[in-house]
Amino acid sequence: MQYGICNLSIVSLRFEPSNKSELVSQVLYGDYFKVLEQRKFWSKIRLAFDKYEGWIDNKQFIKITEEQFKALDQETLKLSADLVEFVQDKNEQLHSISLGSLLNGLSILNHHFDGNLVSGVSSKNNLINTAFLYLNTPYLHGGKTPFGIDCSGFTQMVYKLNGFKLLREASQQATQGEALSFIEESEPGDLAFFDDNEGVITHVGIIMKDNYIIHAYGKVRIDRLDHSGIYNIDEKIHTHKLRVIKKVI
Repeated sequence: MQYGICNLSIVSLRFEPSNKSELVSQVLYGDYFKVLEQRKFWSKIRLAFDKYEGWIDNKQFIKITEEQFKALDQETLKLSADLVEFVQDKNEQLHSISLGSLLNGLSILNHHFDGNLVSGVSSKNNLINTAFLYLNTPYLHGGKTPFGIDCSGFTQMVYKLNGFKLLREASQQATQGEALSFIEESEPGDLAFFDDNEGVITHVGIIMKDNYIIHAYGKVRIDRLDHSGIYNIDEKIHTHKLRVIKKVI
């Protein structure tokens, strides 16, 4: 088994080993992973954090040893806390990194960081404050940063920055936590899931107080939440059909 770490700010994770293939997620600076299969130009990887798999360009990561991988896996996550920050390499060149980048591998990458970071578990009350950092971020299928994010990438990163682990896709996240019977039982920070006409869960958002929800739809935005689903304040229609509310923490 081989192992790697991302030494760049934002790297595409694709469904197939091609630049034309679907963007399924992103690998952020410091993310580390197992290399499941390696070809001439691409490698199939499994991220350590959420076990999500995809293909990454071989030019956009560096290999690490099994010992380094295991050491990283035993540490409490340290994440960059500002929308944009910088790390400095041994040549004193600056490299930009985005909110939620992983800083545990700085010594492996021979980089220096002196910005703001978060580590450990925060209060559930802080989830909404973190969510506001992504407000107005444009929707990007597979995205995980303040420059473009999808619905489940948004919820995953908000929870991650507060010390909690969510899986990558909305349908996967819906398997986590305890189901609630009514919206009235929910509290800010709980997750609401929405399905399509075939009953497949395709959307997720974070519940706020007073029946509001923050979610990624066109952009990260705030809308009304009722028993039918999400009522879009701008379009004045229901855009998503409520399936279930889950209390993960």
